[in-house]
Order: sequence, then structure tokens, then C-alpha cells
Amino acid sequence: MEKTEILARVDHTALKSTATWEDIRLLCEEAVEYKTASVCIPPSYLKRARAAFPQLNLCTVIGFPLGYSTTASKVFETKDAVTHGADEIDMVVNLGDVKNGNFEEVTAEIMAVREAAQGRLLKVIVETCYLTREEKIRICKCVTDAKADYIKTSTGFGSAGAQLEDIELFREHIGSDVKIKAAGGIRTQEAMEAFCQAGCSRIGCSAAIKALCGK
Repeated sequence: MEKTEILARVDHTALKSTATWEDIRLLCEEAVEYKTASVCIPPSYLKRARAAFPQLNLCTVIGFPLGYSTTASKVFETKDAVTHGADEIDMVVNLGDVKNGNFEEVTAEIMAVREAAQGRLLKVIVETCYLTREEKIRICKCVTDAKADYIKTSTGFGSAGAQLEDIELFREHIGSDVKIKAAGGIRTQEAMEAFCQAGCSRIGCSAAIKALCGK
């Protein structure tokens, strides 16, 4: 793949708790220069990033990184993010509900966040490293039934990141309108190409520009 093709699928990411405005500003400048799909940044930087980079596609995270905040909290976070300029929302599912087998609640929460997102692109982070194969299949149905735009593998803060076998499993079980985002541990051009070729429309990565462009 051409580097520009890969970059066009990258959510250029900086989600460390210690990220400074200078880190975010540089991330945004790189995203503009290299034409990435978006930047994925902490909610607290949305307003400032929107003012500084009005042309940029801004993604943020909700219920991040553990996912166990209440649905009401996630809905508030989402509405607040939209107010401050978010174009895309990456939400973390409640893994406790998943482990308890409460898949109807998982679906209902995704639907509530989707409504709060007011038409913004919604990606659902399922944190595959903590799930059984059966749970992954059940979550594919939740994401599909809730009419989210994407299923996303990982936060990057779990015990492992994206795995190609999970992309294959998702492709088999998600609905035709649901796309796939891989994230977590993807640091080389070869890995990015492999996930794109496996069927990922987005790659969440903090190292893409360094890996692809040497910066």
C-alpha cells in the first residue's frame, strides 16, 4: 500500500494522561500535514483543538479506558464532547455487563451514546484482550443492533492490543454497515498494512507518522 493510503485510515492518537497542549498541538499539525483520517485526543483538549484547527476531524474517547462508568455518565460525556467540537466518538463498552452476560444492556448503552452523539461517527471499543471468542461474537451483534458505525478492538491501555484473528472474527459476525478499527500495539508499516488488508477501515495509532514518514 502507498503510505498516503495508510495515513488516510489513521486516527493519529495521543491519549496519555500526561499529554500536554504542546503534544496535542504537534499531533494536530502532523495530522493536517500528512492528511490522517482524524486525531484522537482527550476530551479536555477538544475545545482548544477545535479553535486552533477548525478544519481538522476531531475524535475523542468516552468512558475511557475502563468502560465501567454509568450509561448516564457516558451520555453526558458524549454530549459535552459534541458541544466542544468532536466529530467522532470512541466509546468503551461496560465489560462488567459483558462478563455478566447482560448483552441487552450493552446494546442499550451503545444506542444511548449513539443518540447523544447527534449523528457523529460512533466507534465502539470492546477491548478484545479480555473477551472470550463467544463474547466477541455476542458483542458484534450488540454493535450491529445498536447501529454503531465501527467496532474497535482495543483502548491501547489493556493487557494486549489488536490481533489479526479478531479482525477476521469481526468480519464474519458484524453487520454489513459496521466497519472495523484496529488499535493497540500497531507501530510498524507492515502491521498497519496487514490490518488494512485484513479489512480495517481505520487504524488507531500514535506512531504512524514516525513509522511511515520518519518523523
